[in-house]
Amino acid sequence: MLTKFPLSFFLPLLSLTCFYSFAATKLTIASEKIFPEFSAQYTVLHKSSPVGNAIRSLSYQADGSIDYHYKTEVEWLIFSQTRSETSILSIENNKVIPQHYTYTREGTGKDKRYEWLYNSVTGEAKDIERKREHQVDFSNNLQDKLSYHLQHRLNLMADASQASYIYPVINTSGSIKDYVYEFDGKEELMLPYGLIRTLRFKREVKEKERVTYAWFAPELDFLLVKLYQTKGGTEQFEAQLSNLTVAGKDIKK
Repeated sequence: MLTKFPLSFFLPLLSLTCFYSFAATKLTIASEKIFPEFSAQYTVLHKSSPVGNAIRSLSYQADGSIDYHYKTEVEWLIFSQTRSETSILSIENNKVIPQHYTYTREGTGKDKRYEWLYNSVTGEAKDIERKREHQVDFSNNLQDKLSYHLQHRLNLMADASQASYIYPVINTSGSIKDYVYEFDGKEELMLPYGLIRTLRFKREVKEKERVTYAWFAPELDFLLVKLYQTKGGTEQFEAQLSNLTVAGKDIKK
């Protein structure tokens, strides 16, 4: 007999057109090339069984901005879903500056799409899909729901000794919430990629009873190499680094 899983079981897992002219205020900041272009591939697991794959990549556009992308594809029994996130951003003085965020979800359940434009100079945040505008404060290094991952990596490269790291993040609803990564120890992992030393961080969302653990590898400039999430004490998913390409070259252990 097939076991049926509620759609909400998979929602954390699958964790780019404007209706107006943005030209007058659009940022054209060329990013500091702190990171080489890369593509990291992950195996997605549930209870140690492979159920899909994920890819995290960074590339530079013609205007010097960064295309930071994350995509997951999962199939489990009758469930199938693809999620894609892209943040167009720049890096200046070791700070990530988000400019354009898109999110899509397709497959089992209701399809979703979000798109936002940001201008850190004017403080504008524009919700393209809902045709709404928000005035927000970028002075505290405000991030979108994907760009904060890259800011965390930059912060670890600068100083990995802090007990916690806090990131104000604008959600797809326009609300702003602090995302907190707490240091949770050091660990040596055996992954599909190979044996690697890591720093483990914990992020807890108490109102949703969700806990996420993230492992970053110092020898890979603090690239995310493993992700594990639980909800209500029940395992949701796990993602493990399997392959890595940096500046067009395969990186092997």
